Amino acid sequence: MESIKVVLLGLGTVGKGVYETIQTHQTQLQAVLGKKIEVVAILVKNKEKKREIDLDPSVILTTDYVDILQLPEIDFVIEMIGGIEPARTYIEQSLTKGCHVITANKELMAFHGKELRKIAEQTGFQLAYEASVAGAIPVIRTLQELLQVNHITKIEAILNGTTNYILTQMRKGKISFEQALMEAKEKGYAEADPSNDIEGWDAFFKLMVLSDLVFDEQPNWNHVDRSGIEQVLIEDLTLAEQFGLRLKLIGSLYKNHDRWEAKVKPTFLSKSHPLYYVEGVENGIVIETDLAGRLFFQGSGAGSLATASAIIEDLVNVWQRQKLGVPKRGVKWKAIAEHKGDQSYWFVIQSKQKHRKNEDLLLKNSFQQFGITIHASEWIELPNQEYTTGYVISGRGDDIKKFLYQVEKQYWGLKWYPISTWQEQEEKSKRKVYA
Repeated sequence: MESIKVVLLGLGTVGKGVYETIQTHQTQLQAVLGKKIEVVAILVKNKEKKREIDLDPSVILTTDYVDILQLPEIDFVIEMIGGIEPARTYIEQSLTKGCHVITANKELMAFHGKELRKIAEQTGFQLAYEASVAGAIPVIRTLQELLQVNHITKIEAILNGTTNYILTQMRKGKISFEQALMEAKEKGYAEADPSNDIEGWDAFFKLMVLSDLVFDEQPNWNHVDRSGIEQVLIEDLTLAEQFGLRLKLIGSLYKNHDRWEAKVKPTFLSKSHPLYYVEGVENGIVIETDLAGRLFFQGSGAGSLATASAIIEDLVNVWQRQKLGVPKRGVKWKAIAEHKGDQSYWFVIQSKQKHRKNEDLLLKNSFQQFGITIHASEWIELPNQEYTTGYVISGRGDDIKKFLYQVEKQYWGLKWYPISTWQEQEEKSKRKVYA
């Protein structure tokens, strides 16, 4: 039987998961594709390294990509080495050689996705990247193929499992950020250097990939409001929980007339929000459309099998579309009206015992001065006669910005988080799709 010949770039956690998935699901893959998938070569850093994987003796292990380029009749190159270079060069050379390429590289696709897609279009071969965003959740294929008539009006998502796990453990276990991060590392949910995750960069790159896909462009990176979770305190979560609010690192994307809006920020969600119940290492994505209404996706956002699932499904999809001669489709968007209504925030300050009542009074006067409404407030006592006070407030965006500019240097431990409720969408479609 003829085979579909595949080369793997990388044999780390994801590479191992892809190789093993091909072996364990070979019967099903043959039934779907009509051919066997054969891994003919794997690019690695060190050929002598001992690996906990049973490779077929016929598989070529090499440290030189030139060896890959010299192989005849390669159908797919699967890139799993990460980073910008040499991954970018390898993908360009693979497309030019005449191979379809599948990648899980969100950073590369955020920086150079558009130019790589253009090279793919020029060569007539496909570049697929489902695994670069949200692991096993089929969000990219849904946007490319299943929403051809619908206009996308808004996307909100939990795109990073590490930060979602940390925030979940902080709230449930009443532990500090540092303790939750250590626990995440021990369980393998966080890298030795977790900066990209906890500072919001991982979610940011994924959001830019979605932006390129949905709107065929990205917002100016310098204008994107990006922040991580490293400054979150347990008392911030404890106070907010009394009002039914949960903190998540949310990436949001929408267009107001000709101005882009993209944010990656810790955001408190009310119980009405679909992402409120997405816990632990899970990812979740809400897509708002003009016809289908709200579509909600939830599933594993990381891990060897989740990523392998997305990569193998990409391979199957590309092969089938090529056989059928189905052209790759784009996504239509529809700009939404600029939101000028009230915005809600969770506003927090810390105080010494002797100053708490006076600062509370001064703050409430300032809120009133700027036309900001206080919906609720609560405080908790901390060690050393210190207090944390939280306020649920709402007001026009410009008024809140002016207020924050005036008071941000006057109060100790001042922080504010946006609140997202999606209450205005409650009557729309609530179709759920779980990965």
